[in-house]
Amino acid sequence: MLIQNYINGAFVAPVRGMYIDNFEPATGEVYSQIPDSDEEDVALAVEAAETAFAEWSVCGAETRSLWLEKLAEGIRKHFDMFAEAESKDNGKPISLAQRVDIPRAISNFEFYAKAITQFSSNAHYMENKAINYTLRQPLGIVGCISPWNLPLYLFSWKIAPALAAGNTVIAKPSEITPMTAYLLSKVCDEISFPKGVLNIVHGLGTNAGQAIVAHPKVKAISFTGGTSTGEKIASIAAPVFKKLSLELGGKNPNIIFADCDYEKMLQTTVQSSFANQGQICLCGSRIFVERPIYEKFKKDFVERVKQLIPADPNKKETKIGAVVSASHMEKVLSYVELAKEEGGVVLVGGYRYNPEGRCANGWFIAPTVIEGLSAFCRTNQEEIFGPVVTIMPFDTEEEVLSYANSTKYGLAAILWTNHLARSQRMAQHLHCGIIWVNCWLIRDLRTPFGGVKSSGVGREGGFDALEFFTEPKNVCIYYGE
Repeated sequence: MLIQNYINGAFVAPVRGMYIDNFEPATGEVYSQIPDSDEEDVALAVEAAETAFAEWSVCGAETRSLWLEKLAEGIRKHFDMFAEAESKDNGKPISLAQRVDIPRAISNFEFYAKAITQFSSNAHYMENKAINYTLRQPLGIVGCISPWNLPLYLFSWKIAPALAAGNTVIAKPSEITPMTAYLLSKVCDEISFPKGVLNIVHGLGTNAGQAIVAHPKVKAISFTGGTSTGEKIASIAAPVFKKLSLELGGKNPNIIFADCDYEKMLQTTVQSSFANQGQICLCGSRIFVERPIYEKFKKDFVERVKQLIPADPNKKETKIGAVVSASHMEKVLSYVELAKEEGGVVLVGGYRYNPEGRCANGWFIAPTVIEGLSAFCRTNQEEIFGPVVTIMPFDTEEEVLSYANSTKYGLAAILWTNHLARSQRMAQHLHCGIIWVNCWLIRDLRTPFGGVKSSGVGREGGFDALEFFTEPKNVCIYYGE
C-alpha cells in the first residue's frame, strides 16, 4: 500500500518521489510505504494553508464546529477500519484501539466542536473612563507534530483545537505509525473538508518535521514526543519567537501507602505499568511501596504480571501486544541489561518474547519487573518507555518524595492512600503537572494536561489549548471622564 500526502484537499506524491518502508510490529514485516517528504512538500502545504486561512479564520465558530462534528462522524462511520489500522500500525491489542484510541479521537473532535462555541474573552470596565475587551484571534498556520504511541488519539488532540480556533494546520504524524492519519485524510476527502485547512505531510522528523518547525510562515508548533527532540525544536523555534507547546517525556512515580484500597490498587497498578506495552507517557514506571506491605505487594504483583502473555494484537483476548519497532525493542531490552549491571534483580520478564504463528518474528517483550535498584541509578532516572517497571520500598513521606522528585521529569504521579491529609500534602509537594489519587488515567477533557521540568512547556486540553492556538488582542474604548 502506498500512502500519500494530503495537501490542499488532494492526495499527492512527495515532490522527490522518495518513500519510507512502514512495518507491522507484530510480524516485523513491511506492509506499506509512506512519503519521505521534505521542505518542498512542506512549502506546498504552507501555500495551501495560507490561502485557506483567509476564509477559514473568519467563517465563524459555528461553521468550524459543524466541520469538526463531521470529522468525528467520519471516524465513527469507519470505526472498525480505524481500530484495525491502529492495531496493525502500532502493535497494540485491537481491543485497546477499540476501547481507547479511536473513541478518544472521536471525543477530541466532538469536544472542541462544542468548546469553541463556548470560548469567551474578557472585558474590563474602567469606571467613568473606558472599557477594555480582549479578542482571541487565530494565529495563522500552525504545525502539529504527534508521536507513535497513541497515533490518532494524540494527532486529533492537537488538530481539533487548532482547527476550532480558526487556524489552518500542517500536521505530521509519526513516520512509524502513519496509517490512521492517512485514513483521517480519506475522511476529509469523503466529507469534502475545506481545501487547505488541514494538510497532512508524512515523513521523517529530521526532514518533514524540521521543515515545518523552521518555516517562517508557521506561527506555532505543538509537539508531543521525546525530550531530546523537544530541545531541538525549541532551539529552532524559540529564536524566531514561535509559540511552543511541548509535551515531552516522563518517568512517573507510583506511590503506594499501606492504607490503600489494596485490591483496587493492585489491579490498577498492573494496568498503569503495562497498558499499551508501557508506551504511554503517563505510565507509572517507578513503583514505590510502603515497607509494611512491600513483600505482599511484590508477590501479588509478580503473579499478576506473569499472567500478561504477549500475543497477536488481532486476538480480542490479547492484553499485551508488540512494541512499536525493532530499534525500540532493542532500546528497552538494553535498559534491562543496564538494570542488571546496576545491581537490579529481574523478578519476571526481561526478555524478547516470540509468540507462535504469524507473530513469531514480531517485536514483543515480556512484561518486566525489577527490584534492588537505587532510586538514583540510571534505570530509575532515564525514560525507558516500554513494559519495564522497577519496585522498591520506602518508610516515610519525606523519603518517598525525595525519590519521586529526583528525576529531571515531572509529568505525572500516581498516589495510593485513604489518608485525606496525606494525599493533600503529597499532591502539594510532588513536582509534576498531573496527579492521580487512588486512580489512573481518568481524563476530563476540560482539564489542563502537561508537565514541568523536562516533561514539557505549556498545557494542552480544554480552553488551555484554545488559548494556545489564539492570540489575545486588547481593545480599549475611551468614552470620557
